[in-house]
This record gives sequence, structure tokens and C-alpha cells, in this order.
Amino acid sequence: MVRNPELETLNTQEIAPEIQSLQSPEGELHLRFYLPSQDEFAIPAAAIREVMQQTPDRITPIPNASPLLLGTINLRGQVIWVADLGQFLGDRVLLKTDRTEIPVIAIEEQELILGLAIEGLGDMEWLNVEELQMSSNVSDHIAPYVQGEWVLNKDSQQVLRLLDHIAILRSARWAT
Repeated sequence: MVRNPELETLNTQEIAPEIQSLQSPEGELHLRFYLPSQDEFAIPAAAIREVMQQTPDRITPIPNASPLLLGTINLRGQVIWVADLGQFLGDRVLLKTDRTEIPVIAIEEQELILGLAIEGLGDMEWLNVEELQMSSNVSDHIAPYVQGEWVLNKDSQQVLRLLDHIAILRSARWAT
């Protein structure tokens, strides 16, 4: 074995401040995203199978399907439905589908998968679910799908709402 004297004289106190500055994240990892109205929501990363950018021509419309559904896509050989999440949640601004790419979040629970078309992607962020507050100013229409909210700015009343992906996947509204 070859010994390196430079490594043997390495002072661990010189490294310690760098190691101490690395903090372990608190909370759970979530994906933040926006609806067309610019309302911001989050979904737990554990619920997400994949995040993709789909060209509108890759989303195949299905006749006589719910108006909440944009159509289907092929996700590695598996056909999945793509829903307009904003319309599902009663967003007042329609999703623009006449653009080059539409962000789609594929969520799953057990073997059930659904693609959620959204306006734009945000960041992945560690969020402490213990800091969730009861949602304020949430319409009865979306209340079953919101688990709570984090207040981002009290002055502007900016909030980040946590969606319940299981409630979305199992909603009876997809059949209408």
C-alpha cells in the first residue's frame, strides 16, 4: 500500500466548517407547480411517477370522454389519461394547449396512474408537513383535494396548497 503523507496531515478542523454547513433537509420532498391562474400547488414527490413535457399532438383526444380529460398519452408502452388539473380544480383561467409543450405530472397510487396537465413547473422543495395550516378561502369545489396550505407571505396572502393525490386519482368527477 502506498502512503500519502499529505493526506495523513490533513487537519479535520479545517474540513469541519464545510461539513457543518451541510444541513439535512427537514420535512418531505414536494414538487411545486402552477395552474393557469398562477395559483401555486404542491404534490409529494413520492406520489409522482414522472414529470414530462408533452407536445399537444402527442395527447390523443378521446371522443365522449369527460371534458376534464385532454386525452391519452403513451408512457413507455402504457396508455394513461391526461387531465386538465386546473379545470378539474375549477381554475378560472383555461389551460393554453396551443403551445409547443405542456407540462404533465404523472401521479400514481398502487397501479392507478393519471397525467395532470398544468401551466408550469416550479421547484422541488423540502416542505415540513407539520407546518401545514388549515386552508383558508378554499372553495367547496376543491376542498376535498386540498390537505392544507403553507403561508408563504402573510402580507400578500400568498399560499402554497398541498394537494391530496389519492383524492384526485379516485375522484368520481372523472366519470362525468
